Amino acid sequence: MQAASALIDRRHFLKAAGAVFLAGLAPGAAEALMRSDAVYASAFRDGNGAFGLAILSEAGDILATAELPGRAHGLASSPATGKVVAFARRPGMFALVMDVDGNAPPLVISAPEGRHYYGHGHFSPDGRILYASENDFDGNRGMIGLYDARDGFRRIGEFEAHGLGTHDMTVSDDGRLLIIANGGIETHPDFGRTKLNLDHMQPSLVLADAATGALIEKHDMPEALRQLSTRHVDVDARGRVWFACQYEGPRTDLPPLVGHFARGEDLRFIDLPRQVTQALGNYVGAIAVNRGEGLVGITSPNKGMAVTIDGKSGRVVNERAVADAAGIAASTASFAVSSYRGDFGDKKQAVNWDQHIIRLR
Repeated sequence: MQAASALIDRRHFLKAAGAVFLAGLAPGAAEALMRSDAVYASAFRDGNGAFGLAILSEAGDILATAELPGRAHGLASSPATGKVVAFARRPGMFALVMDVDGNAPPLVISAPEGRHYYGHGHFSPDGRILYASENDFDGNRGMIGLYDARDGFRRIGEFEAHGLGTHDMTVSDDGRLLIIANGGIETHPDFGRTKLNLDHMQPSLVLADAATGALIEKHDMPEALRQLSTRHVDVDARGRVWFACQYEGPRTDLPPLVGHFARGEDLRFIDLPRQVTQALGNYVGAIAVNRGEGLVGITSPNKGMAVTIDGKSGRVVNERAVADAAGIAASTASFAVSSYRGDFGDKKQAVNWDQHIIRLR
């Protein structure tokens, strides 16, 4: 079953990429693609300090790249259109759109006046709308920008994120819900990446109507966990939202760092073993769900750790040291993990992979 699913993934990517993309690959890259069970994307910095976006095989072979005007953070991809977007790292002002079919050159879009990107976004299921997490920095509120993918990614509106310090966000499978992680941290581009309100943070998780932006549910962190910044989210096969956090309180505290919820339910935290929580260093940098295997994966660069959790029981099924662990995404049987040192799969490239990777479908 796994081998068949992997073959379908590769075939889907080849179909979406098209002849132009395939013809442009170097012979070694084309061969690596045919050997790969899955295809991924990640931002990187090369040895000369230049930034780029890479398409990778599961083994870590670089298949294609596009230049970026600066450092990127998170990514979004549309299975419906084959487009991949890399968002600038907070407080960045650009996002780059790459067309894997090779029929169009990369396109750079810019945040409007008074806004900056928070580093994440997601496509509607039909690929028509790109949602981007943004900061209204003078109004001190998180926003979700809407971009028309059919019209050169023209910005067509925005919704309130119903929270502060909006970071990661995704869309439900049916396209009806926006799922938003409001980290609760106030920032302003005049102060770079400085966190301005650590003594009165307001972290929350939000469900909003994808058509209107109207608030459906808002889950604030409990008072005792007000310094637990809700940063990244993913959705499992049952529609349950998994979230990962970064703690801004005392280093000696050991708060819960991972949890889940569904519409109409309260937040539930996973009780990780004490040694695992300690190994994560109060910081989960990325989270991913492997729907086929029912697994949840998290990474932390602080002490270099990748952890796999059983999605039903919440039990840790695997933990391993990965120096400078960065991104994580579902693989054929478990998870692919990248590192800031250039590790991905079986390969170490002469680049620094950035915080996130995504699997292209």
